[in-house]
Amino acid sequence: MRSVLLLLVFCVGSFAVQAQTEVIDQVLATVGGEIVLMSEVEEQYSLMASQQRPVDEETRCFILEQLLVNKMMVNQAKLDSIEVSDVEVETQLDARIEQILGYMNGSIEQFEAYYGQTVDEVRDEFRQDLQAQLLQDRMRGDIMSNVRVTPSEVKAFFDQIPTDSLPYFNSEVELGEIVVVPQVSTEERERVRNLMLDLRKQIVDSTATFEDLAARYSEDGTRNFGGDLGWSARGKFVQEFEAAAYKLELNEVSQPVETQFGFHLIQMLGRRGSQIRVRHILVRPEIKDADLEKSRKFLDSVRQLIQLDSISFSRAVKRFSDEDQESFNNDGRMVNQATGNTFFEVGDLDPDIFFAIDTMEIEDLSAPFEYRVPGGGSINFRIVQLQSRTRPHTANLQQDYSKIRQAAIESKRSEYINNWVGETIGDTFIRLEVSPNVCPNLKEWVKERTVIRP
Repeated sequence: MRSVLLLLVFCVGSFAVQAQTEVIDQVLATVGGEIVLMSEVEEQYSLMASQQRPVDEETRCFILEQLLVNKMMVNQAKLDSIEVSDVEVETQLDARIEQILGYMNGSIEQFEAYYGQTVDEVRDEFRQDLQAQLLQDRMRGDIMSNVRVTPSEVKAFFDQIPTDSLPYFNSEVELGEIVVVPQVSTEERERVRNLMLDLRKQIVDSTATFEDLAARYSEDGTRNFGGDLGWSARGKFVQEFEAAAYKLELNEVSQPVETQFGFHLIQMLGRRGSQIRVRHILVRPEIKDADLEKSRKFLDSVRQLIQLDSISFSRAVKRFSDEDQESFNNDGRMVNQATGNTFFEVGDLDPDIFFAIDTMEIEDLSAPFEYRVPGGGSINFRIVQLQSRTRPHTANLQQDYSKIRQAAIESKRSEYINNWVGETIGDTFIRLEVSPNVCPNLKEWVKERTVIRP
């Protein structure tokens, strides 16, 4: 049995929890060494229906065709010896399992009740799908690696769009930001370090067990397993954690180890070649109100320096903004995650940004305001600069060149994929169990070697 949630995680990239759906499975097609199951089609069909997209029987045919393309890419990737490392698979697998658990508030019981399997069993089920997805992505990247468009191609692409079909763009803005991440005070860091030293002493003196202290103090999902992180290869953990873990002898408990996540106590449970099994207790130092206010005041002083022309916005980004922000290496410009460019429709802005820039003129700066990192993360502070604003308008090359260029690239990529599919079909064993009379869009997949079942 598969679930819509599995599809969300590995095919679409969304992690919203959906109800499980059972289907009677059968093979619909074989592409090289890969198969397409009816359950895969039904999962995507159910997902589209749940998102209130228009669906009909023909939709299943187009879903099947896309799956055929995907399977062909996986098959060809294996033939071309394209590799996906075990470390890469396990790292992404861990992150996605943790994200699903996050939507369940870290409840292992809810997770296992939903799937009817243990976490390790679900990991094993997901692993093959994730590896195939990574192979597919790598093959697709190889196919499109040389796709480029020249300015003349962009213009030609724009000119072939009928005037009455040109898109209409709402008002959009470009924004710059400077972000400050509040830092934990020295006193708070020492408090947590001393707590960890005390916990370690209790474990070493056998006055408390590691499992009990993990369940009581640890601040991540492993507390439900006594802190057990399972078997892991090199490269899974952050550098400081991994360096300390690999130095430990069997059953030894580390001194407090500080990473970006907080302070850890680590215990070695076993070694298996280059793999280790460890457990940990994680305690995160707390950001106090005074730390937040200190960051807000600092960012306000940066704002005043820019307003007094003592430093340019661009220079202030390099000197004061958090280096881990995507905008840091983009001269402070914020990137719209939905589109990949730097333009935001005003109506799509987060409310705090919308109200901050509502009455601003070009190059004005907002006052510092706090925001929470997506996914329930920490509180940061930012100031925002309004760098451009457009009025609602019909698409044109002068105002919308970057968008039109991206559309031209996507069109060319689609053309490359179509050509690749057309060339590769003739060299690939294909067996269809669906007649092209039912799905006319599959006619090009029918070759002499193809066996068709009506």
